[in-house]
Amino acid sequence: MKYLYLIADFSYGEAKIEAALKAGADYIQLREKNISSAEYLQRAKKLREMTEKYHTKLIINDRVDIALLSGADGVHLGQEDVPVRDARKLLGAQKIIGATAKTPEQARQAMEDGADYLGSGAWFFTETKKDAVPISEETYQKILEAAPILNMAVGGINAQNCGKPLSLGAGGLAISAGILKAEDPGAETAKIRRILECV
Repeated sequence: MKYLYLIADFSYGEAKIEAALKAGADYIQLREKNISSAEYLQRAKKLREMTEKYHTKLIINDRVDIALLSGADGVHLGQEDVPVRDARKLLGAQKIIGATAKTPEQARQAMEDGADYLGSGAWFFTETKKDAVPISEETYQKILEAAPILNMAVGGINAQNCGKPLSLGAGGLAISAGILKAEDPGAETAKIRRILECV
């Protein structure tokens, strides 16, 4: 089974986020920048209500504290965030911990420290992270070999270009603007779901 992992912030609007959830995202990561912790928590709690309605797993970007306080299913950690091993101590065995891994070494370390899945990219140019360094197919394959756990391909992915990471063995697609900037996020989500079901 291949997973659809939506990355969202509230700037896209609740209606677009809900349309994507309703159409069948497996995971949604809340990634908010430049807002207060209080606002981040408020948005996380709001999204928790929405995800429970559609049985979508809620992941909070960077913030272990927000994940705990909002009742999220887990947290996604970058290389400069709280280490996976320490986050696991706080969150316990039942919560999901994802980690960004751009090299085979980072991937192996995250897996050994208890990560449940990895996010690896950037596959294509992305407006969400304009400074993201592109990943080569060779590096991606080495990451998959170094850490044989679920890997979400991330970075500028959409319905038109998602075939490449899937052909190399991605376990899922992490998509933000490729769905939420579409005129009809629900239809775009459904289109990508059909692609994932055919792989």
